[in-house]
Amino acid sequence: MAILKIARMGHPVLLQRAEPVADPTAPEIRRLVADMMETMEDAMGAGLAAPQVHVSLRLFVFRVNAERASGDAQDTPMSNSVVINPELTLIEGDTRLRWEGCLSIPGLRAAVPRAWRIRYTGVDTDGKPVGGEVTGFHAGVVQHEYDHLDGVLYPTRMTDFTKFGFNEELIRAGTI
Repeated sequence: MAILKIARMGHPVLLQRAEPVADPTAPEIRRLVADMMETMEDAMGAGLAAPQVHVSLRLFVFRVNAERASGDAQDTPMSNSVVINPELTLIEGDTRLRWEGCLSIPGLRAAVPRAWRIRYTGVDTDGKPVGGEVTGFHAGVVQHEYDHLDGVLYPTRMTDFTKFGFNEELIRAGTI
């Protein structure tokens, strides 16, 4: 496995719609997913989309660590997972501000409005269906990574720019 270079804000690959994965079971997709998981872990991230590693394909990896799960029945800890060719449905109802950061926009965080409950589907590297109806952190990380597949970065989702800043300043101010 290998640590991949992460694209930074402003790179064109982050601003375009990614292409579907033709064969989710292909060896090169399995290698890409393994490398993305290693890169996500090395960067201590919660998720990573293929466009963030300069690959314009519709897939992302993510995890839900125990300390981030809300404890809601549909937001429990989850080990490293992959979603290839995802489809996402926001479930009407509760929208909440969620503090987000991004490996492609290092050092910054913002409060982003996200649906509390979503439904998503896709496949894994064996071509088996993955997804379900989820809430909380799980729902938020899937929405964030799915946005990358459409060329959307979290600052464009913000509604209150007073809740946007450098990690150190937000911590010092007691905001996060």
